[in-house]
Amino acid sequence: MKTNIIGKNIDMTPALEEAVNSSIKKLNKYFNETTEMQVTLSVEKQRHIVEITIPFSGQVLRAEVEGSNMYKIIDEAVDIIEKQIVRFKNKLRTKQRNADLAHFTPSFMEEDDHLEEVIQINRRKKFAIKPMDAEEAVMQMELIGHNFYVFLDAQTEEVNVVYKRKNNTYGLIEPELY
Repeated sequence: MKTNIIGKNIDMTPALEEAVNSSIKKLNKYFNETTEMQVTLSVEKQRHIVEITIPFSGQVLRAEVEGSNMYKIIDEAVDIIEKQIVRFKNKLRTKQRNADLAHFTPSFMEEDDHLEEVIQINRRKKFAIKPMDAEEAVMQMELIGHNFYVFLDAQTEEVNVVYKRKNNTYGLIEPELY
């Protein structure tokens, strides 16, 4: 697995890099050599923050942990990622079992609704989006009382998403095709 370690407002000491590398070793069994992981270590005032992001099978595994001890929160972030991986693998197994079971189901049971899919979309929504900037999108999000808001960026003419973060700040998602 390829690992990119980034430090923001922090000196990346060899000890910190070794702490990251030793913690993420247990994740190697889940990924191949081409999988890329980004680990960002940052310090904001007295808070230490570790973010781990792994694009994987069309999904993004992500963990963000804050605390006062950088070494401790590195381990916590890796544990969160490992739990996400296990959950993802279990969902895939369940989906595969359901697909296999449906394949061998007698024809008189084919219309039976007992077999549920793992992912079920309960509501679909279409809406017109008007061009605006991120600040206006945040105001719209706050007006309607949601945690996220999808909008068309007036400058780039691309669909973006603003969202409310845990620490009462805001985030902006700018999707890119890969």
